[in-house]
Amino acid sequence: MALTTVDSVNRYDIESFLYDEAALLDEWRLDEWLKLFTSDGAYYVPSTDDPGGDHRTSLFLIADDYERLAHRVEQLMGRFVHAETPHSRTRRSITNVRIRKASKTPEELHITANFIVNRIRLESVDTYVGRYEYRLQLGEGRVLIKERRAILDLDTLRPHGKVSFIL
Repeated sequence: MALTTVDSVNRYDIESFLYDEAALLDEWRLDEWLKLFTSDGAYYVPSTDDPGGDHRTSLFLIADDYERLAHRVEQLMGRFVHAETPHSRTRRSITNVRIRKASKTPEELHITANFIVNRIRLESVDTYVGRYEYRLQLGEGRVLIKERRAILDLDTLRPHGKVSFIL
C-alpha cells in the first residue's frame, strides 16, 4: 500500500491490512507481525471487568510496550512456553471495519473492527469475541500499528482464565 496521509486511505486498504495481519497471527508468523508496529507501538488487552480502563491506572490482561511485546513474541516462538507448545491453531474473523477519525496529525488514523478468534487446542475450541481499536501510523508507503487494543466482550475468561496467545 502506498499510503502516506489520511486522505490517501480508504476502507478497502485498511481491511486488507487487517486481513493480512490476521493471517500472520493465524499462521504464527509473529516475527513478521511484530514488524507491523512502530518502535514505540503498544499492544493492550484490558480486563473483562473494565474494558475502557487506562493501562496506567487499571489492571490489564496485557499491557505491552514495544520492548515487552518483542519479548512476548520471542517467548511464544520458543519451545519452552508450556501453554502454547504445540502452538494453538487459531482462525480470526474480522468484521465491521470502520475508519473512526484522524488524529491531530495527518499521518495517524483511528480504526475499529469487530473480531471473533477461535482457538483450537488439545481437542477443545475456545471462542474470543470483541473489538479491536487501532491507532495506525501512515507514512513512507506503509501502515504501521502505533497502538492495538483487543477489547473482549466476554464476562470472564473461561474455561482457562488466561490469554496465552496474541488476540
